[in-house]
Amino acid sequence: MTSDASISDHIEQLVAEEQALRGRHSDGSGLSPEEQARMEAIKVELDQYWDLLRQRRAHEEFGEDPDLADIRPASEVENYEQ
Repeated sequence: MTSDASISDHIEQLVAEEQALRGRHSDGSGLSPEEQARMEAIKVELDQYWDLLRQRRAHEEFGEDPDLADIRPASEVENYEQ
């Protein structure tokens, strides 16, 4: 069972990692290929976890079990319109 709080905590950890990566290169130097790949992975994972949190809240709003929500594949959440 996953809680909204644990999902929010994970989102905060990902944001902190993203900021740390950016902060290491505040001198204008670019990210290494490995860092660029990690930034892309963080972006995708953030999209997935934000989507999961929205799903859980929608289930709760309509009186359903929020644990029915599940992480959707990256290919699905990356194609949502903003």
